[in-house]
Amino acid sequence: MIQTVLPNLNLVTYHRIYADTQGGSHFDTVTVEQSLASGAPPAAPFYVSGDKPALKYRFYSFQPSWIGDWHPCPTRQFLALLSGCVEMETSDGTVRRLAPGDLILLEDTSGKGHLTRNIADGYSTFLVVPVPAV
Repeated sequence: MIQTVLPNLNLVTYHRIYADTQGGSHFDTVTVEQSLASGAPPAAPFYVSGDKPALKYRFYSFQPSWIGDWHPCPTRQFLALLSGCVEMETSDGTVRRLAPGDLILLEDTSGKGHLTRNIADGYSTFLVVPVPAV
């Protein structure tokens, strides 16, 4: 008998880059729990996380072969990769490849920061949502 393992639909996972007290940057993985709720009646219930503050959004598009040398992020922000493929590297040497649908929270607003490379053949585009510090 073949057993199918379904993903846990009440969890959302995203990448996070943060700065330590010495100014180094590191990756982390964060999991957010969701609860089944009637979020838009009369539509059927769906999974919803708790609310978090956000005030605006923007788009970043990187041309082919673009490299953002070492830099801290200008503000704490979520980036959702919409198209393309990028690599992000932290100062501890960890590299993660992001594909469309990946979400990352940038919190390394001080220190060395991170490096970003567009490794797609075309443009890579992020939806960016600045979020206040918690």
